[in-house]
Amino acid sequence: MNVSRLGGPTLSLFRIVIGLLFALHGVTSVFGLFGGNPVTGAAIAPGTWPGWWAALIQLVCGALVLAGLFTRPAALLASGSMAYAYFVVHQPDHLLPLHNGGELSALFCWSFLLIAALGPGSWALDTLLARRREVESAPATPMAESSSIVV
Repeated sequence: MNVSRLGGPTLSLFRIVIGLLFALHGVTSVFGLFGGNPVTGAAIAPGTWPGWWAALIQLVCGALVLAGLFTRPAALLASGSMAYAYFVVHQPDHLLPLHNGGELSALFCWSFLLIAALGPGSWALDTLLARRREVESAPATPMAESSSIVV
């Protein structure tokens, strides 16, 4: 089996799992589902800075990355939000993620940066839309025009 053929589907599966996990964090914090915010156990009050806005980014960007729609910009925003979370929330407690509780922020940050750099993979709405645009913008072939029957 050609290993390069596995690249697109494998990247897609990675994107789907990371997007789902990120979106679930947003759902718990925005709506209080699945036990609510890990810190308080409830939904974050709407508009609260920075928690509610971070949760909204998690929900929206996670859903977009999961679907593979606007994948690169959504992944870049998600990566930046996790870098912010790491350096502002976790890093002041200790330098190393192992000691400051920032492992998840660091993993999400680098995972989303990878997705932003490599794209959504072959199983994504972005890929489907790009293929559709290519088909629609392809010039009509001369063979198709010459094969019509003139009576």
